[in-house]
Amino acid sequence: MPNTDHGGQVISTILRHDAKTTSYKLALIRAINDVAISYPDIGHSGSSVAVPLALLAERWIGYYWPFVDPNRPILQGSLAKTTRGQNQDMGFRAALTALRICWETFSGGITKPSDGFLAANELRRKENTDQFPADLVTRFDEAKTSILSALVEPIRYAGPGDWSVFQRPTTVNELAGLQRKEVETIPGAGVRDRCLIVNTELWQTFRSLSLWIEALCIHEWCLFIEKRQRNSGTLDPIKRGDVYELLTDQPSNRRPLTWERNLIDLLIAEGHVFTCPWTQKRITSRSRYDVDHVMPLSVYPTNELWNLVPSDPEFNQRSKRDRLPSLARLKQAQPHLARTYWCYLQSSSLARVLTKDVEMRFGSINSEITNYELGVTAAVVRFVELVGDARNLSRF
Repeated sequence: MPNTDHGGQVISTILRHDAKTTSYKLALIRAINDVAISYPDIGHSGSSVAVPLALLAERWIGYYWPFVDPNRPILQGSLAKTTRGQNQDMGFRAALTALRICWETFSGGITKPSDGFLAANELRRKENTDQFPADLVTRFDEAKTSILSALVEPIRYAGPGDWSVFQRPTTVNELAGLQRKEVETIPGAGVRDRCLIVNTELWQTFRSLSLWIEALCIHEWCLFIEKRQRNSGTLDPIKRGDVYELLTDQPSNRRPLTWERNLIDLLIAEGHVFTCPWTQKRITSRSRYDVDHVMPLSVYPTNELWNLVPSDPEFNQRSKRDRLPSLARLKQAQPHLARTYWCYLQSSSLARVLTKDVEMRFGSINSEITNYELGVTAAVVRFVELVGDARNLSRF
């Protein structure tokens, strides 16, 4: 059994006592913490876990998005250079600002501090890129590349010395020389992807203490920015309460999910019957349903297809809202979720996206297995339970 007490001490020391010229270390720990509960089938074998740096970079897009508001940029350190010639503010500020401006132009100027999470989750899915302007996709790739360069610094200097907590990032291809039981790789990682290796003790600590780690990351980040603002002599310094609101803003979906709904409508027109997993009402009309997120966007901002199910609009809008289903509700919903996924498999377009999204999220489910929809349902239930327990979230 991994020693989570020691792991908690290591994480707490990085967050509270490590020297910091920027907020990078806070963002690094928060990103690993989020990833650890985002892949429910990873990390149960006692192995270390290889996390692609690109995945951490996508989380950083969400975290730092509110700090690159063109109308009120918020520094994450001094503009002075370090002894290594690096900017003590965000080295990727220009690239992320360009992405934010491009995204807001695309979305009609409507903006929320948490929009970076939605932007990253939409633009990371290669099958979605033809839905977006080419310059927006380019700005996304440029922002990720710039953040990837910045990520190495907090990985190297986390803890009391160089590479003392984390080793140098390595590619999946280089990991192939290790025995499989030693390192488990996050689903979807390419052979050339550079990865951060998180040892089993720390991985289990992130899983077990996720809520506490999240709270400590946000608390220390608020204090860090407030102190930097105060020391900089800014005439209108931002207060920690304002930073807290920016860091905890909840995403909301403004993409209409038209593509998904049109294909569900076609399935209904062909005679397929969906059932709301929460009320057990049959959905037979192409206009009388919501496309609901099993895992609410405010909890986990993703439009991956396993997370989208037709549901009773009245219950979704008045009762479920942004809450997670209880375990009892999940058990009741399982056959209806499985039926929904089976219906998706009857559409070649939906089937292609569903199997890809499941592969990228759960990894262990082979699309060729018998009763694939049951395997997907079981994985989704495990995921909801993991996130709900780890973050002590409201249930219905």
